[in-house]
Amino acid sequence: MGTHSSLLLLIAGAKGAIATTLAAALAAARQDTSLLWPYLTTAGQFPFLGPVEKSVVAGWDSINTPLFQAAKRHGVLPKALLHSMRTALEQVSVKPAPPNANSGFTSIVEQIIFDIEAFKATYPDALPVLINLLPAGPGLLENPFTDIDALPADTRIPKLPDLAYGVAALKCDVPIVNFSPNSIEIPALTEFAAHKGIPICGRDGKTGQTYLKVVLASALKARSLYVDGWYSTNILGNADGLNLEDPACAAGKISNKTNLLDDILGYPVGERYDRGTHTVRIDYYPPRGDAKEAWDVIDFMGLFGLPMSLRVNLQGRDSILAAPMVLDLARWAGALKLAGRGGAIPELGFYFKKPIGPNPPRSQEEQLAALARLGGECRKR
Repeated sequence: MGTHSSLLLLIAGAKGAIATTLAAALAAARQDTSLLWPYLTTAGQFPFLGPVEKSVVAGWDSINTPLFQAAKRHGVLPKALLHSMRTALEQVSVKPAPPNANSGFTSIVEQIIFDIEAFKATYPDALPVLINLLPAGPGLLENPFTDIDALPADTRIPKLPDLAYGVAALKCDVPIVNFSPNSIEIPALTEFAAHKGIPICGRDGKTGQTYLKVVLASALKARSLYVDGWYSTNILGNADGLNLEDPACAAGKISNKTNLLDDILGYPVGERYDRGTHTVRIDYYPPRGDAKEAWDVIDFMGLFGLPMSLRVNLQGRDSILAAPMVLDLARWAGALKLAGRGGAIPELGFYFKKPIGPNPPRSQEEQLAALARLGGECRKR
């Protein structure tokens, strides 16, 4: 495989807060790479993908607002900084999102394929990667169906928009990064991806509170301290927070944030009480906008079963934390594609709340070790 001049980031949800922040970060990096480069976990890796700042953003969105205006509405970046990148943001190519995937699934997939091929023709030297940044939707796609071509007629699973993008990307030989909480990684997609040598990774980007939860849970386990309970709550006032007010949409994300703790520790938190004592809450609070705040209360026990407690308060910026991760994952997906690795990539569990693939690493130590091995695999391409 040859060297590529850049990455082509094909984003479903291109006018959302994370995508517009990423587009602004890349625009800024073209003027000064130090504004972005130090915040990437892949900095210094994969030179064959081209300079990071040459990465191109394109994609789809359902809103008609111009991308610059959408970024302004999200309020992630200071106005002066955002306005300095207006010209670059106005040049980002965003196509209208197809209608609901439940109506004419085949025709919607065909339209997305047409769009992907058009993007590829516009940027022939760039390596395309599909990035799913669509909002959390109701329902989980847990289905053993394995035939990707028979999906349109399969009535057993809901046709989330994410699924149409996933099918179209694989048909176009494009790797997939599923940063959303929506579970599109059904066997029909992952088996096709493995057969064709197309990497697919996900799901649900691990940006702030959950990342620290993995770090702390791993540390407590390493010290043989018993976690008796863990209460997590967070507030955010962006579009993601508003969407998660719907219990059906929030269910998948809360499940992803909750289940990983038992997986890391190796026992169900709350087992002494015959009920779960790991609680996760997400509340929409408009005054915070994209600057979310999270609190954790961790009750644990040591020698003689004596109780101790730890408090954590994170005041983070949702999209500022997420945007560099999305770019990191796109770079991993591109490198893995060139290395000939296909199917679900569990080694990228470091980045996700609910890693897909067989036997994903759980603890912080395991995840970092898996990343190091994966990097070596990509460098041998």
